[in-house]
Amino acid sequence: MIGVRVKLTFPESLVREPVVARMIREFDILVNLRRADIGEHSGWIICELDGTGETIDRVVDWLASEGVEVDLLGDIVES
Repeated sequence: MIGVRVKLTFPESLVREPVVARMIREFDILVNLRRADIGEHSGWIICELDGTGETIDRVVDWLASEGVEVDLLGDIVES
């Protein structure tokens, strides 16, 4: 298991969608929310994603395909 810290930025069209809940359910990944700012028109979340390297890669690709901007913050969190 590895963990990475990411910033997820949501466009207005996804602010009210349960993207994080779907991600957890679909990929069986642990998510530790660290900071967030969700408004009426946009939002962002800084979180740690814990899983296998392959799972994290798949999650990042899936988030991007859903329209979420994913910035890897470079911090690897040891689990």
